[in-house]
Amino acid sequence: MGHYRGADGTREDGDMSQRTIKVLSVIDGAPAHGAPGGEFRSTNPARTKEIVAEVSLADAETFVTACRAARTAQREWAATPAPLRGRAIAYAGRLVEANSEALARIMVREIGKPYREALGEVREIVDTCDFFLGEGRRLYGQTVPSEMPDKQLFTYRNPVGVAAIITAGNFPVAVPAWYIVPALLTGNAVVWKPAEYSAAIGLALHQVFARAGIPAGVLNVVFADGPATFAGLEQALAGGVVDKVGFTGSSAVGSTIGELCGRHLQSPCLELGGKNPMVVTPSANLDLAVEGALFAGFGTAGQRCTSLGTAIVHRDVHDEFLRRFTAATEAAAVGDPFEDVLYGPMINERFAERYEGYLGWIADHHRVSGSTAVGRISSGDPRGGFVGDPDAGLFYHPAIVDGVRPDDKLFSQETFGPVVGVTAYQTLDEAIELANAPGYGLSAAIYTSDPQDVFAYRSGIGAGMVSVNNSTSGAEAHLPFGGNGKSGNGGRLSGQWVLDQFTRWQSMNWDHSGRLQKAQLDVAEPVPDLDFRLPE
Repeated sequence: MGHYRGADGTREDGDMSQRTIKVLSVIDGAPAHGAPGGEFRSTNPARTKEIVAEVSLADAETFVTACRAARTAQREWAATPAPLRGRAIAYAGRLVEANSEALARIMVREIGKPYREALGEVREIVDTCDFFLGEGRRLYGQTVPSEMPDKQLFTYRNPVGVAAIITAGNFPVAVPAWYIVPALLTGNAVVWKPAEYSAAIGLALHQVFARAGIPAGVLNVVFADGPATFAGLEQALAGGVVDKVGFTGSSAVGSTIGELCGRHLQSPCLELGGKNPMVVTPSANLDLAVEGALFAGFGTAGQRCTSLGTAIVHRDVHDEFLRRFTAATEAAAVGDPFEDVLYGPMINERFAERYEGYLGWIADHHRVSGSTAVGRISSGDPRGGFVGDPDAGLFYHPAIVDGVRPDDKLFSQETFGPVVGVTAYQTLDEAIELANAPGYGLSAAIYTSDPQDVFAYRSGIGAGMVSVNNSTSGAEAHLPFGGNGKSGNGGRLSGQWVLDQFTRWQSMNWDHSGRLQKAQLDVAEPVPDLDFRLPE
């Protein structure tokens, strides 16, 4: 596996995907020694007795220090020609590609994502870097015609300055890359705060990017818990050393961060939770719909912001869809994420405990299927075909809950875990109303063979992303990603659309006439003959 530079700046032999990793924040290219915010142990959720990382947590002042360092480094980075910044991004992509298997293995150990999915997530960083290499030569402004002679008008994209990026751990490298790559490409410096429970993979990604030719201080990583991060962000905003905030996480925390940024007249980029609907029409290919529901509902143990929340199925096909969905779920492999499984464990104890609370929302009018039990998989409550040792980790039975109603919490609230609700509808208008009812607006899917259904659904749904005959999960690196309502404030990541998050438009007018020309006042007018009529 070669050599990796440890968090203390020394070189360490060995495989980061096997040993316990010591994690320190890195500010201005140097490790931040000490643990003013305390210590955190990141454990393997598939083998909870295995410590993956020992994390030295920062405090609020450390976060502010990182923002100040970023402010100092940003000026020179912004002056670097954009095509050269694009080359650094390209080198980062090549390094990620070369280290893809090592990164994937760390991810599997730390958050329990199945190895094949982890490789796919790493690939998304490569795709993102590939896209933004070219954007370094396409940060176009415009030349605009003036209404007056001897005057030129221009527009320019300028970097915002310092971006504070706070990300969740369910997609611990792909989603951060959606922010970090375009922020760096457009000339910003970044302070990245990963989730503390995904600190090992966060440190590994930072190490890879740091070797791509990105100067010290331009990309800083700070490991801290939620309260310290919020306090640090509050101080950094008040001190004028953060110009843009990007946050991926829960709707509740996103709302708080949005309120904080609003006090400083800043508009954050918020990518929040989802209660993603999937409508199954009478003309749908049911086998395809079941395949999509299985992947979107239970892939990553239902711990995606785009996970399927509720399948809204036409009454004529409801029973058959449910029968096939149940059979597919019962047959799905669950267990050790290094094996060929649909999903592995919950990310950590906190997520597992919260999920058990969601299972308490199952009521008497619900019908549950999909496994041999509900709740944690163990030797006492086994699941047929389980791969590995169920007692070693945080594994949970998949649950299909039929008969959910709009007034059920299972219908209206995000449920981060392997549970999918099912309900029935009669008309497409009713289905759209049900799909919009929870108030989220991230991803939505429809399975149909009728083009009229497709366009009616697209125009009626409030989601930022719509899939047709495809699942609610699965984003390509060059399409806009983001939601509305409780899923976000309308910001978009990925593709060219994210450039507006990390740049500000500046207009310039250049009058070379040698005299003061006043817009709207000193403007020549054509002389029309508006009374002219052709002879009859």
